[in-house]
Amino acid sequence: MKIYLDVCAIQRPLDTPDQIRIVLEAEAVLGILALCEAGQVELVSSDALAYEVERNPLPVRKEHGRAVLSMAKDHVVLSNEIKKRAEQLTALGIAPLDALHLAFAEAANAVYFCTCDNRLLRKANHIADLRVKAVSPIDLVQEIEQ
Repeated sequence: MKIYLDVCAIQRPLDTPDQIRIVLEAEAVLGILALCEAGQVELVSSDALAYEVERNPLPVRKEHGRAVLSMAKDHVVLSNEIKKRAEQLTALGIAPLDALHLAFAEAANAVYFCTCDNRLLRKANHIADLRVKAVSPIDLVQEIEQ
């Protein structure tokens, strides 16, 4: 099963654990990454993820992002089809970079798109023709374990 973690999910284990939600999501992401390492789920990378990780000014976060992306079995390269789909998603109210991530996840035939961004989750889950299921890290762990 292919999964696409956006950058906020990838970076969640490094966030300050000052809320229960952050602690739970961080543990969920670490569990998902362990499943990737064990070969039970397949992580997808993309040009957008690589771009966003490389733009991080904090060396620890950049290295963590690189390490996570290095576990990916599939890397999706930007294409005109992905650009067009991202434009369609942007027209539906999704922020441009988020739309690009969703379009990459669809292009990779990912089953799940995982994010810690509640606003993005709400918007994505209202898109009738979205070809990937948008979930939080906690929801993703629950889905995988069923």
